[in-house]
Amino acid sequence: MEVTGKIKMIDATKEVGSSGFKKRDVVVTTDEQYPQHILVQFVQDKCDLLNNFNIGENVKIDINLRGREWVNPQGETVYFNTIQGWRIAKLQAESPISVAPPMPAAEAFEPATNFTEEEHDDLPF
Repeated sequence: MEVTGKIKMIDATKEVGSSGFKKRDVVVTTDEQYPQHILVQFVQDKCDLLNNFNIGENVKIDINLRGREWVNPQGETVYFNTIQGWRIAKLQAESPISVAPPMPAAEAFEPATNFTEEEHDDLPF
C-alpha cells in the first residue's frame, strides 16, 4: 500500500520507554477533492529515512497497516491502528502534458443548392 501527497509536518525522532524503541511521525496531505492529513509513523532504523525530506515536498510513502488489541484496567478491550512507513521517495514534479497543436480551421464551404427532398438518400440512418 502507499500514500502520496505533500509533507505537512516532520516530527523529531522520539524514544519511547526505556527499551530503546524509536519512532518518528510525518504528516502527508493528500491531493484529492477532499484532502486528508495522514499521520505515518516510521520506527527504529526507518526513522532516519526522513532526514532527507522537507516540508512541502511531494512524496510517495510505502506503508503497512498495523493493529493492536489492549485490555484497559476496567477490562474493556480497545483497538489501535497505526500507519507504519517503511520506504519514502520524492515524487518528480509532473511535467506539463504536451498537447498537439490545434487543427487548422476547416475552410468555409458553400452549402449545396442543388439538393431536393425527393432525391434518394442511401444513408442507412
